[in-house]
Amino acid sequence: MGNIILIGFMGCGKTSVGIKLSYRMRQPMLDTDKLIEKDEGRTISEIFEKDGEPYFRNLETECIKKLTTTVNNQIISVGGGLPVREENHALLKKLGCVVYLRAKAETIYERVKHDTTRPLLQGADPQQKIRDLMEKRAGIYERAADVIIDVDGKDFDTVLDEIVMKCGEERSGD
Repeated sequence: MGNIILIGFMGCGKTSVGIKLSYRMRQPMLDTDKLIEKDEGRTISEIFEKDGEPYFRNLETECIKKLTTTVNNQIISVGGGLPVREENHALLKKLGCVVYLRAKAETIYERVKHDTTRPLLQGADPQQKIRDLMEKRAGIYERAADVIIDVDGKDFDTVLDEIVMKCGEERSGD
């Protein structure tokens, strides 16, 4: 389908990389969290608070199902928890080249420690929560991905070059 889908833990750079990749490739960018917020008329935090995580995860699955039939040649950033559902792996791969932006827990914490909009980080010891969640999700992200890019210590251009090169290989079947 020509799409590049960015997955990974919160704060790994999916949105920032997605925006820069969108400019470089001259392709539109979609963010599934933003699409869900628009459709629901409320923020992710409000959805979590009022209806809970399972409801939100259902919205994510429905969102990517719809995208598999409606988008082409786009950059798509998905929420950090979307790949946790096994059924979403096949949908992501149907959608395009799935890129896991992998970062260390320390990097993630530094990037998100002041962000109050992330429902899963509210409460005591967010640093430990990040480590625990990342440990649970690492294998899931790896299984869902076509390409894994380690982002720690790399500038945007290096990350973008790797994505373009590796997704180009995926598209050509090499």
